[in-house]
Amino acid sequence: MKKIVIYGAGGFGREIACLINSINNRKKTWELIGFIDDALDKENKNKYGKVLGNIDFLNKYSDDLAVVISISNPQLINELVSKIKNPQIYFPNLIAPNVNFFDFETFNVGKGNVIFFGCRISCDVKIGNFNLFNGQVALGHDVSIGDFNVLGPSARISGNTSVGNLNFFGLQSIVLQGLKIGNNTRIGVNSSVIKNTENDFLYFGNPAKRISL
Repeated sequence: MKKIVIYGAGGFGREIACLINSINNRKKTWELIGFIDDALDKENKNKYGKVLGNIDFLNKYSDDLAVVISISNPQLINELVSKIKNPQIYFPNLIAPNVNFFDFETFNVGKGNVIFFGCRISCDVKIGNFNLFNGQVALGHDVSIGDFNVLGPSARISGNTSVGNLNFFGLQSIVLQGLKIGNNTRIGVNSSVIKNTENDFLYFGNPAKRISL
C-alpha cells in the first residue's frame, strides 16, 4: 500500500480518514500514517492517527508520500500547496466508492481533488486541481471547474456551467444552467445563483444578490 497523510487533524480530517478507510475496504490502497497540522502539537492523537508534525515534516520527508488536504478554505488550500516544495510529495485524487458517474470515460480530472460520499457527476465533466466536493454534491453535464474550489454538502451545479478558481459554494447552494462563476466568489447557504457572478463578491439569497466580501 502507498503511504498517505492528511493535512489537517480536525473534524474534516477525521472524515477524510473515514473516506480512506472506505476506499481500502474495496481495495487496499492507502496506508494512513498520520496527520499534518500547523496548529496542533506533535503526537496529538485522534481515533485515526497522530499528528506527525507541521509543513516542515512534509518538506523534509525523504520518500514518496501522498498528501490529501482536509481544509475547506480555498485560499488557504492554495497557500499551503504553494509552500510544499518537496518533489517526493504528490497529491492523489480521493473518490468515494459510491460516487455516481454517469459516464466515467468522459470524466476529466486533475490532481488533489476529494469527492465525498454520494456525489453525482454527469457526463463530459471537467475538473481541475485541489477541489473539494463534500457529500451529495451534484454536477450537471458539461460542467467545467477550475482549481481550489470548495463545494459544501448538497451543492448543485447545473449543466453547461463554468466555474473558475478559489470559489466557495455553501451548503445546498444552487447554480442554474449555462452560467459562469468567476474567481474568489462565495455563494451563501441555500442561495440560488441565476446570473453570472463577478469576481471577489459574496452572493446570498434566492435569487442570490451580490454582497461585498
